[in-house]
Amino acid sequence: MDHTQPKSETTTAIAPIPFDNSYARLPAHFLARVHPTPVAEPWLIKFNRPLAEELGLDADTLERDGAQVFSGNSVPQGAEPLGMAYAGHQFGQFVPLLGDGRAILLGEVIDRNGVRRDIQLKGAGKTPYSRRGDGRAALGPVLREYIVSEAMHALGIPSTRALAAVVTGEPVYRERVLPGAVFTRVAASHIRVGTFQFLAARGDTEGVKTLADYVIDRHYPQIKGQERPYLALLETVGGAQAALIARWLGVGFIHGVMNTDNCAISGETIDFGPCAFLDAYDPAKVFSSIDQGGRYAYASQPAIGQWNLARLAETLLPLLDPEPSEAVNLANDVIAGYGPRFQAHWLAGMKAKIGLIGEEDGDLDLVQGLLRLMKEGQADFTLTFRRLADAAESDTAEHAFAAAFSDPAAVAPWLAEWRARLSREAQAPHDRAQAMRLVNPAYIPRNHRIEQAIRAAEDEGDFSLFEALLSVLAKPYEEQPGFSAYAAPPAPAEEVFRTFCGT
Repeated sequence: MDHTQPKSETTTAIAPIPFDNSYARLPAHFLARVHPTPVAEPWLIKFNRPLAEELGLDADTLERDGAQVFSGNSVPQGAEPLGMAYAGHQFGQFVPLLGDGRAILLGEVIDRNGVRRDIQLKGAGKTPYSRRGDGRAALGPVLREYIVSEAMHALGIPSTRALAAVVTGEPVYRERVLPGAVFTRVAASHIRVGTFQFLAARGDTEGVKTLADYVIDRHYPQIKGQERPYLALLETVGGAQAALIARWLGVGFIHGVMNTDNCAISGETIDFGPCAFLDAYDPAKVFSSIDQGGRYAYASQPAIGQWNLARLAETLLPLLDPEPSEAVNLANDVIAGYGPRFQAHWLAGMKAKIGLIGEEDGDLDLVQGLLRLMKEGQADFTLTFRRLADAAESDTAEHAFAAAFSDPAAVAPWLAEWRARLSREAQAPHDRAQAMRLVNPAYIPRNHRIEQAIRAAEDEGDFSLFEALLSVLAKPYEEQPGFSAYAAPPAPAEEVFRTFCGT
């Protein structure tokens, strides 16, 4: 561990981060200038050196001084710390002012691939948007976000990344007293649907246009110069969300709080508060303790993606066409097109999971038939598809596949239909199985494993389970001898039924 001395005030450090800030140059009402609040005795839990090198940072300096930098005690030269203003629909209810209540954007860097990326501290103290919050984060949510964001990246799903985690040496007060921590997040940007809503709610059409132009320049330059660039922006964001949510469903991920302020314009997965992964398959499954009505249940996520897209469309209406009725028609066409786009992404992903290459009319029925059996048989989502890959290679593996269901005999008719479907494609069994294993992970961030890692860290200061879990999840599609227990579903006593927001 990297222990450091307490700091009484924020200082300016050397420049291990080559900032090139652009959001800070947007109009003043888009943001609030704010510095992190120093903490008592920070020490570095984890530093993602490979990511730091990818970002073009001075990894050696950050490894040495990371406790001070990533706690906010030392603000690197070139940083322009700020909180971003945004609004949002929270569980369907519009809140006109939210903003970064416990997050501070240090600035932006251009990574080694030429991509502009944000570096943000979460839990770094109060901002003008904190309302009644303390601006701090507890250790548990920081570890959860570190684990899940890096796991999502390893799974190949667009996601924000974890650069560092620091314990502050100070308590935070929730239902009980918890150790405080700060999480350093890297994102393509932190612009959300709610960022547009903040400006639109104030009648600031010029601000919406400025933000839209900025987003096009930063994220979607390929649509510049089109006859209707703002319509193209809406279509592109909708397509990115459709593809992203289809990928979520393919690994059994439940975001848990798909408010418009948690919907990133870049198409990345952002904010891992009450998120969770399915164990036994259930399309109505909800883990989030704050989602009392099941608004963001597993199978509801595609429709919520469309709902969020409609809220973005509302903010862009004045830019789509000078005639209001035509603007509405254009927006509605994009929103209506979201469903077929999602369905195409989802079906392609699910067909790959069961080993299909070509197209036949009955493919959707075959996929839905398996999901129906999984629900009825309480089959583990991840384990079922991984074992199906084994069955694609060898008939003898069918027994292990069927054993994942409460009634193994019930899956025999589906297996026969699946075998017949595979026989109509010219692919060697080994090649098919290998392709299936590349889209069906053996390891996911299982909820009980995350909770075990958090409990050990919070209660005993033991980060070994956290480190082990990160190591396994870095290679989710590979069999890892000695770590088979990490692929197993929870025992009844280990099952997690509720996850919680970090605030």
